[in-house]
Amino acid sequence: MNFSDILLVILSSAGLLHGVLFAFYLIAVKKKKTLSNRLLGLILIFMAFRIGKSVMLYFGNDLEPVFIFIGLAFLLVIGPLLKWYVFSMIHPGFRLHRRSAALEMIPFGLFFCASLFVTKQWFESSDWVVPVFSAGLIFIYLHLLFYIFHSWKAYRKVEKIKIAQGTQTRSQKALLYWIRLVLLGIVVIWISYVLNIVDEAVPYIVGPIMYSLVIYYLSFKAFKLRATDMDGSVFETSNDELLFARIEKIVHDENMYLDSDLTLAKLSKQLGNSKQQISSVINEYAQRNFNDYINYFRIRDAKKILEEEHSEKYTISSIAFDMGFSSLSSFNSAFKKFEGMTPSAYRKNRS
Repeated sequence: MNFSDILLVILSSAGLLHGVLFAFYLIAVKKKKTLSNRLLGLILIFMAFRIGKSVMLYFGNDLEPVFIFIGLAFLLVIGPLLKWYVFSMIHPGFRLHRRSAALEMIPFGLFFCASLFVTKQWFESSDWVVPVFSAGLIFIYLHLLFYIFHSWKAYRKVEKIKIAQGTQTRSQKALLYWIRLVLLGIVVIWISYVLNIVDEAVPYIVGPIMYSLVIYYLSFKAFKLRATDMDGSVFETSNDELLFARIEKIVHDENMYLDSDLTLAKLSKQLGNSKQQISSVINEYAQRNFNDYINYFRIRDAKKILEEEHSEKYTISSIAFDMGFSSLSSFNSAFKKFEGMTPSAYRKNRS
């Protein structure tokens, strides 16, 4: 084995070991033992078996066919696990139903049991093995692709709903971003293997190497986004979400943002909630502090006036006071913060 082969073994095996350790952490070590963490751990374990088979097949000699077929069988369990994981992360209170889960595991069970009876002599001597093996290979990779697509469709549905509502919290935004990364990571691994099947010019070892790169990146992002501390419960309709809807109604729909005397204390008194609670909800749902939240609406309306064809008939000062600002300097500062230029420069650029 030359130096390049040794390097490839290290790269592929390191990611494999890292994935197993990450799975062990999720299933056995982490205190918050949620369904989503257990499912992700199982995905990593079965993926490790699949990748391990690839490494042994590439570097080993005369690998028994039974191990090749069992390795392929694990792809049939990764698909359902991926779907269940995504569903547990985007649907509050998600539960696995035994009957439906068992039905989805039938392809894996059948292929796994059949794999146990594959002998080397039979595999090499039977003329019909190649077409049957090829057909099985196509089915397995299409099976995984189906689940990837199904999971992506479910994720996109939730994402579109949250975007339409315009009420994504920081946690929801981070979780959706994480799900997108996981699905894209699985797609990258899937493509690397399929390219080898379609065009053997792509080395088989590319699959394990891509897995290593993906798993290192995903584990880094998981801890950065705190994805292992979240699940579908972040999408539950909470009292905070209802409070933010009330804030939106009174501030935006009823044009309270135009009140130059509007303060956090005044809004708190009108809504009957504490200043701390209102400030926290605005930070979470609007992802701005109170002043920026109010000024966002004011600057938005000011821009509309400045973009009008005959906006010169309005002075910058009059626009500032009409929008609820108590002084021209505060208007200029807020406008520059949002747009990167003064109101005068903005009007000049639009004329």
